[in-house]
Amino acid sequence: MNILVKSAKIIAPSSEYHQKTKDILIENGVISKIEDSISEEKDYTVVTFENLHVSEGWFDSSVSFGEPGFEERETIENGLKTAGLSGFTAVAVNPNANPVADTNADIGFLKAKASGKATSLFPIGALTVKSESVDLAELYDMKNAGAVAFGDYQHPISNPNLLKIALQYAQNFDGLVISFPQENKIAGKGIVNEEANATKLGLKGIPALAEELQIARDLFILEYTGGKLHIPTVSTEKSVALIKEAKAKGLDVSCSVAIHNLLLTDDKLEEFDTNYKLLPPLRTQKDVDVLLKGLEEGIIDFVTSDHNPIDVEQKKVEFDHAMYGSIGLESAFGALNKLVPLENTIKCLTAGKARFNLPSEGIKIGAEANLSLFNPSKEYSFTQENIISTSKNSAFLGEKLKGMAYGIIANNKILIKE
Repeated sequence: MNILVKSAKIIAPSSEYHQKTKDILIENGVISKIEDSISEEKDYTVVTFENLHVSEGWFDSSVSFGEPGFEERETIENGLKTAGLSGFTAVAVNPNANPVADTNADIGFLKAKASGKATSLFPIGALTVKSESVDLAELYDMKNAGAVAFGDYQHPISNPNLLKIALQYAQNFDGLVISFPQENKIAGKGIVNEEANATKLGLKGIPALAEELQIARDLFILEYTGGKLHIPTVSTEKSVALIKEAKAKGLDVSCSVAIHNLLLTDDKLEEFDTNYKLLPPLRTQKDVDVLLKGLEEGIIDFVTSDHNPIDVEQKKVEFDHAMYGSIGLESAFGALNKLVPLENTIKCLTAGKARFNLPSEGIKIGAEANLSLFNPSKEYSFTQENIISTSKNSAFLGEKLKGMAYGIIANNKILIKE
């Protein structure tokens, strides 16, 4: 396939073409020309959009699809379409389907279902069997089948010895261990942030201590064992301080933050809208400010949409009984770009590739085309019409966003909005 991208401003700080408006010719999936103007030929697919910008393809480190087992929430096919039209050329998919992806056969199934798509799917294997935190799963076999990391999505590792063994064992094949930051005995029956709003609304709270205690434990174990640890979706002021201290010690630790925890606070709970029932919960404005500063300073390594489709039967219920989660792929770029400068936004959306050992050639002649296409200045209110996912449980409905993705060019395919 030959694709000609016309008049695109390139955002790629490490490239000689950074901040330059160019035509980009892609032949058989490879960038063959980058020039001020390239004449159109009959067999080219020509791509033109208003205020078109391109960058290296974006990567989301925490995405959930329903398949297998919960296809009513999201299939892999529609999930990858959603990711691509939202500007993501690659996603790491959590193991929280049914069955939990804890064997090489499960990883093989996910890879097979995603084969031939424009958006690449990289499976995260469960760290423990059935994500029950009892027995270690088949980490090495899953690695050989294509798993890029190992973690139990939104299930903390309750047994500290399991984390110790996992970190020691995974070093044999450079494996990345993911540990969800929550101490369940502290969280108890809490469902929202333990602060004034929880008390006012009569909702049981999850104290910041539940997250911070687990992170402190995990970092002590990492210091003892060595290895590579990733802490997903941090949400509190003290969590950022703990990780900053660990990095200063030279520990191989990374962390991410969910975009909704950067934009929204627990003030949103006043209407008991279950779209705001999230894990970790929405915190205070003080936490949000520290998270944004941590992102700016590089303590927080990258962001995630933490895209988690939940069917209407599990959301249109009393707040106490609703499932945690919000979709986030469609709103990710517009929400993040509203908060931080464009170059920082692109950095936050691509930095996770290195941590998950994913290929990244950048934008240059001879490189395989892996591009996100977008308009960074378009302002709009996020509505149901912007949702591509099967499930509609978005915490961003009604939010004013800045920036919209047009689609992607990747894997010798093009996926763009009509």
